[in-house]
Amino acid sequence: MSTGQRLAALFAFAFVFLSASAAEKLARNPYLGAIVTDAWTGEVLFEDNADARGYPASITKLMTFGIVMDRVGAGQLRLDTPVTVSAAAARTGGSQVYLKQGEVFTVDDLLYALIVQSANDAAVALAEHVAGSKEAFVSLMNSQARELGLTNTTFHSPHGLPPGRGQLPDVSTARDLARLSRELIKRGAILRYSSTKQRPFREASAQPFIMRTHNHLLGVVPGCDGLKTGYYSAAGFSLAASVERDGRRIITVVLGSAERVPRDVKTKELIEHGFASAKLTRAASPTATAEIPAPAVAGQIPVIKPSSPVSSAPTVPQQCSTAESPTLIFRVIPPNKP
Repeated sequence: MSTGQRLAALFAFAFVFLSASAAEKLARNPYLGAIVTDAWTGEVLFEDNADARGYPASITKLMTFGIVMDRVGAGQLRLDTPVTVSAAAARTGGSQVYLKQGEVFTVDDLLYALIVQSANDAAVALAEHVAGSKEAFVSLMNSQARELGLTNTTFHSPHGLPPGRGQLPDVSTARDLARLSRELIKRGAILRYSSTKQRPFREASAQPFIMRTHNHLLGVVPGCDGLKTGYYSAAGFSLAASVERDGRRIITVVLGSAERVPRDVKTKELIEHGFASAKLTRAASPTATAEIPAPAVAGQIPVIKPSSPVSSAPTVPQQCSTAESPTLIFRVIPPNKP
């Protein structure tokens, strides 16, 4: 093989390798896909391209939260269980609480960091503690996704950061993220964390790190108490929102907006559309299925793992990315049409 041929082959290999490690930009305005569902019944009140596959980015952390809280509910973990930060967790970039190798925090501390600050380092610390490695934890995430009927969702990370070299992005849809959100609300614990606008981390230190939510609807949209935002360049801006008013609750998911402000504006519009729906039901007791537990007391959060998957609904800044925005080319295959 000549020098020119070797260089050409090397260039081709490098192109394929780099292409396979990046994510195709899917974000658009007003969004890639959206859905509004009744949180009590799962009924769809509005949908638009709800089965389009996009990148959930930090909304991925909702599944991470669910896996950890399953272990708490099963008695395998306690909220005051100490977690020692590994070197890998400490090296995790993007949005973080700046964990250092060897530091020790409780599960509860790290759950607040996960949901309020959208801390990627906290996600890795929890994943490693629960499953021994990120890879083993991701396997748990995908098993749970199958259990819940999230047929268009595949996880590759516990945090939702853009993929690095040789990695693939987390993939989901507005419909699947609404189902996941509904399941977490049924279990109850998520709302105590997701409704928190601000909270200190390393509270005992001389200068605690103040965590602030990326959800700009909290305190602005009446009744909004969560759930999670997500962002990186190729993914766009996404939001899974939960709103409760007078015993009625809706879940709104907007996936893949090209800009943050249009995402928030459209989410607000869809929330009002949902509450205006004549089909929206009122719970017998407003707090019967979405009770926010009292502040953390080890082992006392009433997390109940359902015996069957959540039923399918009838058809009818932000998370920080790495400094370099991902480029070409990971092409998501659209779901098969029924």
